[in-house]
Amino acid sequence: MDELESIRQKRMQELQHSLEQKQYPSSTVTISDALFDEFVSKYPLVLVDCWAPWCGPCRMLSPILDELATEMQGKVVFGKLNVDDEKMTAVKFGITSIPAMLIFKDGKFVDQLIGAVPKQNIIQKLQSYM
Repeated sequence: MDELESIRQKRMQELQHSLEQKQYPSSTVTISDALFDEFVSKYPLVLVDCWAPWCGPCRMLSPILDELATEMQGKVVFGKLNVDDEKMTAVKFGITSIPAMLIFKDGKFVDQLIGAVPKQNIIQKLQSYM
């Protein structure tokens, strides 16, 4: 009976972990000023990419963030905020240069990365908050 209970508990943990991961988006999420606070508070660790369609470095960074959203699903959620369309949030966080990546832990702003930084630098920065 103990072995059966052990198997049952292990399976329950696996199912719970699987359910938790499914609740995390596996791709970047487009966010707006209106939903910004709700989005960054919904997940334990969030990276918000502040970008604009005309920005070359922003377009270079976009596929990297898409990859990271898939690779880090269940650990980090990635959002995209178009600063041309969503000016209030850009002003609130003093965004004067893009791409700018804002990092939030438990709904609070904790760090940022400016510029089209390499994928490994983004991973290292995020790992320091896991």
